[in-house]
Amino acid sequence: MKYLVMVQGTQADYEGMRGKASAQAPAWSEQELQAMYAYMGAIGDDLSESGELVDAQGLTDPARARQVSLGPDGKAVITDGPYSETKELMAGYWVVDCASLERVTEIAERVTRCPGPEGATGHPVVIRPVQDGAGDL
Repeated sequence: MKYLVMVQGTQADYEGMRGKASAQAPAWSEQELQAMYAYMGAIGDDLSESGELVDAQGLTDPARARQVSLGPDGKAVITDGPYSETKELMAGYWVVDCASLERVTEIAERVTRCPGPEGATGHPVVIRPVQDGAGDL
């Protein structure tokens, strides 16, 4: 079965990774940033080698996002980020094809152990099965 494994993050986390500390996130050093990239890259490499990896991408910061919704008049309302009312957004993801929920949970647990600076928020990793046809609603 295919699963979406979502890594969560905030705008403050992205700013911290650029070296800008805030009350919500510490500044990352270049060494900490490279350790995080290496750790996440190793997970991707392992999943590719096992044949479980379907796709994986990191996403740009929420400030570069655009939200499109319908207003009360039925016309599109377009808003550029960041969105102060949103605390966490998807920062990156893997789509994996795993034999079981237990296996994908092992993968998500490994993701939660990603290195970072002292005081960094440990955001949850969200697992969602990918719908396989209309019968899975």
